[in-house]
Amino acid sequence: MKLFLKIWRQKNANTKGKMMEYTLEGIESDMSFLEMLDVLNEDLISKGEEPVEFDHDCREGICGTCSLMINGRPHGPDSMITVCQLHMRSFNDGDTIVIEPWRAKAFPVIKDLIVDRTAFDRIQQAGGYISVNTSGRPVDANAIPIEKDAADASFNAATCIGCGACVAACKNASAMLFTSAKVSQFALLPQGQVEAADRVLNMVKQMDLEGFGNCTNTGACEVECPKGISLENIARMNREYLAASVKG
Repeated sequence: MKLFLKIWRQKNANTKGKMMEYTLEGIESDMSFLEMLDVLNEDLISKGEEPVEFDHDCREGICGTCSLMINGRPHGPDSMITVCQLHMRSFNDGDTIVIEPWRAKAFPVIKDLIVDRTAFDRIQQAGGYISVNTSGRPVDANAIPIEKDAADASFNAATCIGCGACVAACKNASAMLFTSAKVSQFALLPQGQVEAADRVLNMVKQMDLEGFGNCTNTGACEVECPKGISLENIARMNREYLAASVKG
């Protein structure tokens, strides 16, 4: 397979970037997208050129590190997968593939296709946790009965891998889907009720401080999310936020 690549190259956050064009031959349909980029980098290195920097870790669709805009879509043309799960059989011989980093003020480019997503970490640190008694007499979590619907909804929210596709897909670069998933996974469980009000207020405040936009219910975030996180979580977070604001 012969491919024509247009890839964003940028030395660092303080320099201007530009699209660079590359031609790649001998790509097999069973290769993953990241393996294709590995082949490109091997070719560039053999020519004495600087390889394209891109993020990756598990290559199993778990960590969310491999976040790229491919032909204008977060994680590429297929649904419910991350870039590392995308294979070259999704493309055709002679295709032109445009590869860019996430585009958001809160995700500044570090180099080439790598962006700084520590804004998500700071939102999580603002309240995405529960405080547990570790005095030696903790109550086993399994001893607390939880309705199956609530447990399932909490688990579904917890499957968010923090990749940032929701932000990249949103015309406002909103992080509402990510933040609401992290709020919902605890809001649905009794263990999360003690700190519920502080959690939602602090996490939404931090989200705004990071410079993310607001939600306008377009729904692109849910469509492009590799884990299918539901917009219902945003509605739940809004209810939690309103209740916490009135209570406070």
